[in-house]
Amino acid sequence: MTAHVKQSTKTPRVWQRMLSGRRLDLVHPSPMDVEIEDIAHGLARVARWNGQTTGEHAFSVAEHSVLVEQICRKLEPKLSAKHSLTALLHDAPEYVIGDMISPFKALLGDSYKSIEGRLQEAIHIRFGLAPVTPLKLKRLIKKADLICAWHEAVQLAGFSETESNRLFGKPPQETRLKLKPSAIPEAQEAFLKRYEQINKKIGPAT
Repeated sequence: MTAHVKQSTKTPRVWQRMLSGRRLDLVHPSPMDVEIEDIAHGLARVARWNGQTTGEHAFSVAEHSVLVEQICRKLEPKLSAKHSLTALLHDAPEYVIGDMISPFKALLGDSYKSIEGRLQEAIHIRFGLAPVTPLKLKRLIKKADLICAWHEAVQLAGFSETESNRLFGKPPQETRLKLKPSAIPEAQEAFLKRYEQINKKIGPAT
């Protein structure tokens, strides 16, 4: 006799419970379920480069985010507080979905981008930012992101300068960085501290 495999009709769970107690729905993420403490906690524990970096500690997305915001201000000294916060939170969805390396994102295609986009929009709305990042600011953040990636690649991930120049572009001299991965509590604290500094400039609306 041919065995019949009974298929489960149970609806799959598509939400994640955060330490704050929030339950974030990945299909329809609500801004009300987004907390900065959850973001900082998660990003400080997500490793860049799939953890393939040198040193005692992984280089976290929280550390990367703080540096990208810093580089944005270096490139654009008149950057507004809200635009600074947008830069700080540019990788915030990764507190839920992790930091997938670029080659894997390319393989996943639109399905990954759709989930990431919904999360980013919910995060922006939660903190009083434009749901979709304006193109000019998006380009600035991307430039800062590539500058930071160049330094990470050369100093931590084993890439040569020649290879990094080809992949990320040679960074301007004035944006040179010296990287040293921090322990998780330090990375989390630094991210929250920078958020609080920016948020004070924005005001109580966020």
